[in-house]
Amino acid sequence: MSAADEKTGVDPELEPLIAQVIRSKRRRKSAEARLRGTVVDIRIPASSSAADERHFVEHFLARFERSRRADLLDLAARADRLAREHGLPSPTSIRWVSNQRRRWGSCTPSDGSIRLSDRLVSFPPWVVDYVIVHELAHLVEIGHTARFWELVDAYPRAERAKGYLQAKAEDSA
Repeated sequence: MSAADEKTGVDPELEPLIAQVIRSKRRRKSAEARLRGTVVDIRIPASSSAADERHFVEHFLARFERSRRADLLDLAARADRLAREHGLPSPTSIRWVSNQRRRWGSCTPSDGSIRLSDRLVSFPPWVVDYVIVHELAHLVEIGHTARFWELVDAYPRAERAKGYLQAKAEDSA
């Protein structure tokens, strides 16, 4: 893995995805896509404009790419390691989700589950680790209390990660 790859924590050996657009007279408004190896079959309405087609291709390629990269990261092992290092409880489950557009992560303390936005997949590993530590701290302190921030700020790159996430949030606003 090169230095650039270590920075993202992602295996560079993934073959690029190829989009195959299928225009369908039966489709009226919606589009759908399926991954077949490295080919993404994207079905769109026959009446779609070139701009709509570009939008659908970009959207589905990005979605499947995030999913493939997410599969390369062992979140459970990472969370367990970070929990041990920071004296926090391990989650009962941790997984990627694609429905979080305003949050980087969420936690349900009552059942110990953690969900991370799949937007984090392309971020540096130390940022993902920060979000995991943040959510692990919620297993101890539900709210953003002073004690909570003490737990989170014990992560060595906490301030740097907060700045990175803030910049990314502003980019997408």
